[in-house]
Amino acid sequence: MSRIGLRIAAGAVLAFLYIPIIVIALYAFNAERTQAWPIRQFSTEWFAAALDNPSVRDALVLSVQVGLSATLIALVLGSLAAFAVHRFRFFGRDTISFALVLPIALPGIVTGMALNATINTAGIGFTPFTIVVGHATFCVVVVYNNVIARLRRSSRSIEEASMDLGADTWQTFRHVTFPVIRSALLAGGLLAFALSFDEIIVTTFTAGTQETIPIWILNHLRQANQRPIVNVVAVFLILLSAIPVYLSQRLSRDGGAGPTSR
Repeated sequence: MSRIGLRIAAGAVLAFLYIPIIVIALYAFNAERTQAWPIRQFSTEWFAAALDNPSVRDALVLSVQVGLSATLIALVLGSLAAFAVHRFRFFGRDTISFALVLPIALPGIVTGMALNATINTAGIGFTPFTIVVGHATFCVVVVYNNVIARLRRSSRSIEEASMDLGADTWQTFRHVTFPVIRSALLAGGLLAFALSFDEIIVTTFTAGTQETIPIWILNHLRQANQRPIVNVVAVFLILLSAIPVYLSQRLSRDGGAGPTSR
């Protein structure tokens, strides 16, 4: 009975999480502009309308550009920070480690307000660069957590053996260290891109008049004549976001970390 109860509970949790998503997916095929249940007629015409919409295409391109840029910055800064915290002993190391993971725990609206005030004070102006900077604040945390977790599971003895055999620092990193953390970098990068692609709160404070895909959805959701296209874009956003999250989960679970310390 306990097994049956657990299965029922798991099914209830999955239903709670995914029924709203299924409803949106069904409305994307609704032939009518109004959302009424049950759906009387299904159609794929709104998918073509979404593809032909220039504002949707522009928002998609901007979201991809911002996501890739923020992910690249996060990979560089996050991995460097992970190596510094893990490999060296110095005063305030625990405090720095806490400070590195704090941004992802802070309310997004607080981070957005802080970035908005800084941008206005500096007189930079709102550009794709300011969106990238905003997204990088939490993407760095994702990469840092993945890389430092992998470093803690790996043994330094293989690096020491490489150095003893005559390899220099770069050769050791290329042939020993990098293969150990490669899957962690990929997993962190994929998850960082997914988070950046979906981000709306921080983006609202750093985008100015620019529209990423989430902001486009928010701006057009109130327009009844745009609701069917918004549903299609939402379904596309769900599918596009699920791919890197799934790959990141697989890499985190299956990626080898090389020899582990005992």
